[in-house]
Amino acid sequence: MPAGLIKGNIISGVVALGNQCPEAFGRHHEQDRSPFLLTILRAHSKYRVQGILSRPRGLEANLEVRPGESWKHADPVSYKEADSAPGKPAISADEGDGGPQICRVCGDKATGYHFNVMTCEGCKGFFRRAMKRNTRLRCPFRKGTCEITRKTRRQCQACRLRKCLESGMKKEMIMSDAAVEQRRALIRRKKRERMGTQLVGAKGLTEEQQTMIRELMDAQTRTFDTTFSNFKNFRLPEALSSGGEVPESLQTPVGEEAAKWSQIREDLCSLKVSLRLRAEDGSIWNYKPQADSCGREIFSLLPHMADMSTYMFKGIINFAKVISHFRDLPIEDQISLLKGATFELCQLRFNTVFNAETGTWECGRLSYCLEDPAGGFQQLLLEPMLKFHYRLKKLQLHQEEYVLMQAISLFSPDRPGVVQCSVVDQLQERFAIALKAYIECNRPQPAYRFLFLKIMAVLTELRSINAQHTQRLLRIQDIHPFASPLMRELFNITDG
Repeated sequence: MPAGLIKGNIISGVVALGNQCPEAFGRHHEQDRSPFLLTILRAHSKYRVQGILSRPRGLEANLEVRPGESWKHADPVSYKEADSAPGKPAISADEGDGGPQICRVCGDKATGYHFNVMTCEGCKGFFRRAMKRNTRLRCPFRKGTCEITRKTRRQCQACRLRKCLESGMKKEMIMSDAAVEQRRALIRRKKRERMGTQLVGAKGLTEEQQTMIRELMDAQTRTFDTTFSNFKNFRLPEALSSGGEVPESLQTPVGEEAAKWSQIREDLCSLKVSLRLRAEDGSIWNYKPQADSCGREIFSLLPHMADMSTYMFKGIINFAKVISHFRDLPIEDQISLLKGATFELCQLRFNTVFNAETGTWECGRLSYCLEDPAGGFQQLLLEPMLKFHYRLKKLQLHQEEYVLMQAISLFSPDRPGVVQCSVVDQLQERFAIALKAYIECNRPQPAYRFLFLKIMAVLTELRSINAQHTQRLLRIQDIHPFASPLMRELFNITDG
């Protein structure tokens, strides 16, 4: 399966969604309004990995997947006509003094030693045919001293043969027809054996792909703690009916604010998030939304969700900084890629701690769960976010497949503001090829023959969810500002 097919049919599906809802990725894509994000990117990262990749970095590095290459990396064997004796192998015309050689008979470009003399293909074939015919040749000009050049070599066969013999070509070195056929059969057999070995090896990972995966796994380990032990000093929600102050924006909204609140209530009526906290002393603290709050309980959760989101976003930024390919990009492109992909990478990481049996995200001492709405669990599954997590968890992915998905999502060339689109596009394709090779190498076939396509479809779905989530966030921010400085920059939220 050629790399171009993936790029043309699957990755482009992920890319195309960004053009359908451009407003969902930010109202104003202005990188000069990202001082907080810029500071994080430019800060000396304690996660920086030196010497992970052996290849040269920068734009001068080869980022192309050549048209002649495939994932199998098959190198076709080319062979010339075998007509020299076994004891005298052909020698390349470029070997020896380092420059191209000329034919000793006619002066044309030589292709190697044939029958003991450096000759071109034309004189090699002529000498073989003349010796096998065993006929007496005569000079038509009755001189026997015709000058043989590339232009005149066809004018006098007798003088050309004489020149071949004078140059040192030997009749006894011509192989018989049976020997030639035997030699060709041997070459074909060796070619088939070599191609078969390459096809078997193609199911494995190249050294470069293994290095890429090791770097991604190292970045994930350094920047994502699945126990959430470093998530501290966060704010907890307060029930609006238990003494908590009702936000001014929720107190009898009128006019335009009422219309905005109506849209938010429609967005969030099925999202009732419960929170469970296990304290260090073993005590349990539970928060459950009110049954008739019509979505207003989400506002009491906003400070806590902003703290969790900011914590996850910082980890994702540090993850990107460990990747050498990401560091090679201009700082403007780094910011653009992070603004477009941070939410998607956050969801991919959250999926690793999602318990499909209980419908709970188990984040160390914290657990989050979506409560059943009036329509029951089936109605809850219509929520795109939850449906995405169940669908992705069902694939039972390896950690290597998760980090490759994060890399494919991060290096999306169509993010607003990306300048070096071709470089990012080539990187994305290389990570996609590595993912496919990993699946072929580590997953039994044919049971998982469609896993790669399913993963790419999930990434397409996540791209759409990203657009919907951004629209929701902006509507909530308009009524009840809650975003942290980092969130404001990542989602291009401006004052007013």
